[in-house]
Amino acid sequence: MPPASCHVLGLTGGLGMGKSVAAGFFRERGARVVDADELARELVQPGRPALAEIQSAFGASVITPDGRLRRGALADMVFADPAARKKLEAILHPRIRECWLAQIAAWRRENCSLAVVVIPLLFETRTESHFDKIVCVACSAAAQRERLLARGWSPEQIRQRLAAQWPVDEKIARADFVIWTDGALENHVAQVERILARL
Repeated sequence: MPPASCHVLGLTGGLGMGKSVAAGFFRERGARVVDADELARELVQPGRPALAEIQSAFGASVITPDGRLRRGALADMVFADPAARKKLEAILHPRIRECWLAQIAAWRRENCSLAVVVIPLLFETRTESHFDKIVCVACSAAAQRERLLARGWSPEQIRQRLAAQWPVDEKIARADFVIWTDGALENHVAQVERILARL
């Protein structure tokens, strides 16, 4: 990676562990932030090529009468079937990566001091080499389960989604920094500020 004054962090972590909240703290402190999940939502808007591919691959049942993606129906389908999930990832992941790589290139041209790319499956998709440092957001399994149940997910939905990601311990072991999100938000903020001080 060419030397640049723009520090680009990859931010990852387990499901429901607080990635978006941590990204918000970085943004409040001047970082540019792009989130792979938000990019994915943009890519499947009506009229986008990815949505047409998804409809072709998974059928009309995942599209509403007004041409929008039934996100819940598609999620139920792909998390219950690893082959279906791989098919969806093959449609979306290259497009998502292209978007955030273009954003990183723009940030480097602008010479911004700090940028953060939020990628839930950062290690799973082997994208570590694009970042100066990796931050993993994590919490206890009990706190994670409580948060996911609060989203209205069933125990089976939680089990399927967790099975689609690496165990958070593996992500922690590979990361340069960890933000532990059990406890008060003030603790999360203090951890973010410690990371910024070390960059």
